[in-house]
Amino acid sequence: MFDSQPLLHAQQLSRHYRVGQGWLKPKATVKALDGVSFKLWPQRTLAVVGESGCGKSTLARQLTLIEAPSAGALHLGGVDAAGAKGGSLAALRQQVQMVFQNPFASLNPRASIGATLEEALLINTSLSRAERTERVEALLAKVGLRSEHLRRYPHMFSGGQRQRIAIARAMMLNPRVVVADEPVSALDVSIQAQILNLFMDLQDEFKTAYVFISHNLSVVEHVADDVLVMYLGRAVEQGPKQSIFARPLHPYTQALMSATPALAASDRRTRIHLKGELPSPLSPPPGCAFHQRCPLARERCRQEAPLPRPLDGRLVACHEA
Repeated sequence: MFDSQPLLHAQQLSRHYRVGQGWLKPKATVKALDGVSFKLWPQRTLAVVGESGCGKSTLARQLTLIEAPSAGALHLGGVDAAGAKGGSLAALRQQVQMVFQNPFASLNPRASIGATLEEALLINTSLSRAERTERVEALLAKVGLRSEHLRRYPHMFSGGQRQRIAIARAMMLNPRVVVADEPVSALDVSIQAQILNLFMDLQDEFKTAYVFISHNLSVVEHVADDVLVMYLGRAVEQGPKQSIFARPLHPYTQALMSATPALAASDRRTRIHLKGELPSPLSPPPGCAFHQRCPLARERCRQEAPLPRPLDGRLVACHEA
């Protein structure tokens, strides 16, 4: 079913930050990403889900090579991306593009749409002006906009149109991987389905792999092939979408699923209310990071951090699952 070599392979990927706590306190280490591993194959979509503060956006910065990891390995097409520098790093960055949550903030308000879309080609290719214009107009048409829109500015478009432009910009260099960080959460519900379908149509045409970051499990169920559930910088459950949605095994995944609205009564789950708040990454609890909120927690959970283990067709980091 898959190529022998994954397109994107993260191994124990970590990102730690040293932060100050005030005049009289020593600096502390925030483990925003703490040993996350996964594989992504071409034309597949990996959805990364979890509460705010779980490390999703930090993971996005590692995958798009904006930041270097503190530890671990990241390979893109078999090439060491985490250790790449100079020209090698610049070449790899062309292969991984990003679509941001807020399309208005991610577009230059002083540049026309044509200039914004052409910029990546101008910097990274040797195409002539006519060839660049042809490429820009062709891709703009694929996202549902017309060539006359090229002379307009971001404030002249709706939120959905701006996100279409941002998607066209991400696809301009025909990347192998697109990281989409909450790409529809800022849009009206009526527009979200159109943008999600656009993502899927472009994936079919360009054979692109997606890392789709979202807190909305209804969206994830629509677009994902595989799911990675994160909590406080760690992966707690990961595997095929069908398996995880049909029978979530980690207590945190079960709580997330129970909060997802469903129209059909047969699809509704008994709501699981988690006690307490997400712990501070400055002082995570010992043992399993979830044990203070988990209804299944035992003494072992308070002392020993669980490692991901194969269980029912997925990996689960839980002693009690």
